[in-house]
Amino acid sequence: MDGNVILIAVLLAAMLGMVAMAFAGPSPEKARKRRVATIRGRHGESAEALLEARMRRAISNRPTGAEAKMLVSLVPNPDNLTKRIKMTGKKWTLSQYMTACAIIFLLITALLALRGFPFFFAMLVGAAAGLGLPHWWVGRLITKRVSQFNAKFPDALELLTRGLRSGLPIAETLGVVSNEIPGPVGEEFKLITERIKIGRTMEQALQETADRLGTAEFQFFVITLSIQRETGGNLAETLSNLATVLRQRSQMKLKIRAMSSESKASAYIIGVLPFLVFGMICYINFDYMKPFFTPDPVGIFGLSTMQVIGIGGMCWMGIGAFIMAQMINFEI
Repeated sequence: MDGNVILIAVLLAAMLGMVAMAFAGPSPEKARKRRVATIRGRHGESAEALLEARMRRAISNRPTGAEAKMLVSLVPNPDNLTKRIKMTGKKWTLSQYMTACAIIFLLITALLALRGFPFFFAMLVGAAAGLGLPHWWVGRLITKRVSQFNAKFPDALELLTRGLRSGLPIAETLGVVSNEIPGPVGEEFKLITERIKIGRTMEQALQETADRLGTAEFQFFVITLSIQRETGGNLAETLSNLATVLRQRSQMKLKIRAMSSESKASAYIIGVLPFLVFGMICYINFDYMKPFFTPDPVGIFGLSTMQVIGIGGMCWMGIGAFIMAQMINFEI
């Protein structure tokens, strides 16, 4: 019991320390000076002061040198991971993401160790959960945000078309879209207009957004603008045709989603049913299922035969779920 108490105390101290390191910000004095400088730049008469305030705010959001070195030493590819975090649209940092991974790892490891599982096995499961769960959650947020962007993007193209036909330049029309379209579309177009204001060319600003989003719909838009700037032509008519194509593409995706909904429901039922039956049997007769929760010191990694069988069955179920997910995943 004393060993368990010590383990819990050490893990709690480690988690609190990681949370403090991740969310610790700059000193209050530095934060106050930055706010004052930002307000002065915002209410300055010249556009140059506003530009300097924006640059100071962008620089202040960057991690410090020591923090960056620490993250590079912990993450194999920090640039790629930072890009994935930015694709979610959340104001998360790489240090906060790594702290969440470490907390999940410590929590799962402690729970399994306190339940009597071998410490090495608990660390393996904790590492898998600490690396897999945040990665899965970030991927889900990216998919959700991209779906919201694609749903509103044809409306943004229609608004661009109307602005161009009314005589507005393309740069000003992008600003109108950022103010009128809510959600991810407005946020991304706002970033594009801000990059153009600080000196980036339109092609650079659009391509950076396309690389971050990773969607074919926005890449079509970037290619259309690039070709039009080189060859000329009626840009409003071209964007109108692109909006029509994207709407038809979205309708086709919805049709495929409706046709594959029955297969998805069957996959969910088949995947959940074994766990549901396992939980019901544990509730009705726990002594019958007790070998699944009793480790064996002389077994493989300290696991009993039933635990090894259960882990193998879960692996095969995971392979089957992955295959079914790929069978109903259609690319257009």
